[in-house]
Amino acid sequence: MSNQKIFEASPEAKGKAKQLRIFAFLAWIAAIAGQIFAIAKLISNETMVWLIVAIAVILALAITGSTLWKKANRLDPASEKDPTRFFIQNQLGAIMGVLAFLPLVVLIFMNKDLDGKTKGIAGSIAVVAMMAAGITGVDFEPPSVEKYTKEITEQTDALKEITNSDNVYWTSAGTKYHIDEDCSHIKGRDQISNGTVKQSWESKGISELCKSCQKRALKRKNSVIKEAVGM
Repeated sequence: MSNQKIFEASPEAKGKAKQLRIFAFLAWIAAIAGQIFAIAKLISNETMVWLIVAIAVILALAITGSTLWKKANRLDPASEKDPTRFFIQNQLGAIMGVLAFLPLVVLIFMNKDLDGKTKGIAGSIAVVAMMAAGITGVDFEPPSVEKYTKEITEQTDALKEITNSDNVYWTSAGTKYHIDEDCSHIKGRDQISNGTVKQSWESKGISELCKSCQKRALKRKNSVIKEAVGM
């Protein structure tokens, strides 16, 4: 087993993650602003339809924020060595999703001026939306520096077993790294980066080996073995 190559997000990846987190917060702020507006203007029997529309908009904003936040975490993950930060960073989407609805849900059911029908319909929709925002925001497989480090080490070892090298290629738009620069999936691309498995992860956030390249490399290795034993 080779020495572990500790994952560290590249400056480019950190910059993109920061940008995604800013957009995520803007989406969450807009969702909370929508909630405040709904509380102030729309909790009444006469505006139930508009209240439901507002709930749908708030839900869309909350989910958008959570999606962007998760993408940022995969580019620049937290370390498991700090459990509190690790939990908050990875589950902030769920926390913000609930906060985007909880006061609204409470005030709908606590409002004495609403009739039972309005409370039942609007309240139920708000509760379902809050649950959807919360569950969507949960990261059930949170990324971490330690997890990336382990996977990078394992992938590097596996690559060396079939190529005797830790040299790969990748593109800015791709999600996989390649053994061969002339792989059909990247051949002819304007920008093809070259480096180690670790470098591909650090620049892309997360990646995996191209299956086509893996098959070609295994075929080459098997051919070499057959020649060596005289088959």
